[in-house]
Amino acid sequence: QAQLAESGGGLVQAGGSLRLSCEASKLTFSLYDLAWYRQTPGKEREFVAAITRSSGTPNYGDSVKGRVTISRDNAKSTFYLQMNSLKPEDTAIYYCNARIVGRNLWGQGTQVTVSS
Repeated sequence: QAQLAESGGGLVQAGGSLRLSCEASKLTFSLYDLAWYRQTPGKEREFVAAITRSSGTPNYGDSVKGRVTISRDNAKSTFYLQMNSLKPEDTAIYYCNARIVGRNLWGQGTQVTVSS
């Protein structure tokens, strides 16, 4: 069964950096469009960043644009979210997502907490 597993979350001070990873298994990774979302209690899941299977120009949510970078390594079946200049409002559970026609996969989420 295809799976996504996030790692790299944790506690960081405002202004700091974190790199999240999402490792995929049991799927043809290079065929998938990839994305990161985040969610806080009581709010809808928010789009953070996306990259297509052809590694075209990434897309970023307005709230993180200029502070995060999404990338992928097809050889490792892994993609990343580099987050810099973190703010307390970036505190959330971050989910990775892999999508192809007919299939939409989610990881279990990793907690990111930014202290002020």
